[in-house]
Amino acid sequence: MKRPTLEAVAARAGVSRATVSRVVNGRSTVTPSIRDMVQRAVEEMGYVPNSAARSLVTQRTDSIALVISEPPTRAFSEDPMFAAVVRTVSRELEAADKQVVLLLAGTAQSHARIERYIAGGHVDGVILISMNEVDPLPGAVLRLGVPVVSYGRPAVPVGLRYAGMPYVDNDNVRGAREAVGRLLELGRRRIATIAGPSDMVAGRDRLSGYHEALRGSGVRPVVATGDFTRESGGTAMRRLLADEPEIDAVFAAGDLMAVGALRALRQSGRRVPDDVAVIGYDDIEAARYTDPPLTTMRQPFVEQAVAMVRLLLTDPDERESDRVILSAELVVRQSA
Repeated sequence: MKRPTLEAVAARAGVSRATVSRVVNGRSTVTPSIRDMVQRAVEEMGYVPNSAARSLVTQRTDSIALVISEPPTRAFSEDPMFAAVVRTVSRELEAADKQVVLLLAGTAQSHARIERYIAGGHVDGVILISMNEVDPLPGAVLRLGVPVVSYGRPAVPVGLRYAGMPYVDNDNVRGAREAVGRLLELGRRRIATIAGPSDMVAGRDRLSGYHEALRGSGVRPVVATGDFTRESGGTAMRRLLADEPEIDAVFAAGDLMAVGALRALRQSGRRVPDDVAVIGYDDIEAARYTDPPLTTMRQPFVEQAVAMVRLLLTDPDERESDRVILSAELVVRQSA
């Protein structure tokens, strides 16, 4: 069967081709009675708009780029945050009749390719995830004038290239401060932290919260650094045990690092929480099944992803704010 044309729909409805085009493209300049006639003709004939032609008329692609600044081995391996965000963003955009275009920016070549793709007008907006301070994409997207939202506060320099970029985040400083405060309440006095990367805002903010919680407590800060992976958490924990064998508590800035730390503690013969209490951050599903189950700060991944899509799809003049900050929640289990 031949595909019904705009002209055929216009003939069935008894209106002009231009009127059908206005109805199909969602214009508000058509009276309700005429709109109903055209929509009936569209349904009766099974007309499907030509997406390429429609884009030329509306200047919209109805596609949103979801850009993850990580290599595939990390984006689709052990960190469940990425899967949760991708799943939620896809669901929310589908409900808004938008298409998700997933783009991985793990190399300099992929950054350049993605910038060209966005500049080519293939998407109506961009969602950025897992940026670090040397990531060129935020500045590039802002220069292109494409609507953009960041998952997490944009990396510095906020006052320069990224000023005004809308974002959704949780209060990492406050969350870390609450986690370390829990350890202090338990009477721990040699509290170390396994911090996240210093080139990522979440890593820096959670380290700041750790220091703020210890300020005035008389507890000396002890810091090791990981990269939010399980392996780095184990390596950092072994280094802490070698350098500071008397530590009695650890705040890991990510649950995967906490999982690695628990394994290293078990291998060293330390009991959790008797000898060393452990608190993580994120509340990934695996936190419930560690030995012992992990006390952690629950980061609202799903709520943040929903807020991010709504922020992107809301006209800037109608937004209450370009920043949405949600709270993390302490989940107490057996490790602390």
